[in-house]
Amino acid sequence: MDKYEIIKMIGEGAFGKVFLAKGKVDNHQSVIKEINLTKMPVKEKEASQKEVILLAKMKHPNIVTFYSSLQEKNKLYIVMEYCGGGDLMRRINMQRGVLFDEDQILAWFVQISLGLKHIHDRKVLHRDIKAQVVNLGNYSS
Repeated sequence: MDKYEIIKMIGEGAFGKVFLAKGKVDNHQSVIKEINLTKMPVKEKEASQKEVILLAKMKHPNIVTFYSSLQEKNKLYIVMEYCGGGDLMRRINMQRGVLFDEDQILAWFVQISLGLKHIHDRKVLHRDIKAQVVNLGNYSS
């Protein structure tokens, strides 16, 4: 983790935290998912390792890019692409009841569908599709 400077925490879950970071050499922004393996059940640990393997295999414009992973002091770190637009749920909440343009909805639908097709073509089933896991880029479409 010496290659990265943590900027801020941007999320937290049952077993870990998500940080916005930048490379010390290239200043490139990334997301680092820190998973605490200490209190995690064996099945969850195995699922985390499988997530890393699967992410590394997924190369598609509509899937968050995996950069690297490492394990240090009972913590698993997954370094991924930073999507500055946040997640779809955040974007929906920002609308405060104002409807999205149909073209925007269709653009997102196509991008989500193409990403899912990519993983399904590789015989992987995503079991947690929801607005909170759909990351948006730095732009609206």
